[in-house]
Amino acid sequence: MAGEAAGQFNIHEAKTNLSRIIERVERGEEIIISRAGQPVAKVVPLSRSANRGGRGSLSGRLVLAPDWDSEETNAQIAGDFGMVP
Repeated sequence: MAGEAAGQFNIHEAKTNLSRIIERVERGEEIIISRAGQPVAKVVPLSRSANRGGRGSLSGRLVLAPDWDSEETNAQIAGDFGMVP
């Protein structure tokens, strides 16, 4: 790949080497894609916003008020959303 050292590829190179570019991005690199020598796009790794272990991942960290599911609380929430109980 001609653009490999600089992390910059022209559009034809990017189309031809997309899987290799993605592998590099997965390793943390940022890749620039150019058209006619002008940078037009940057391919960057996505960052995960939350890494939860699934159901129950907040177990022991969340405290609910004793009346969290009372009729009064539910009516108040319904009213806040414009719903008439």
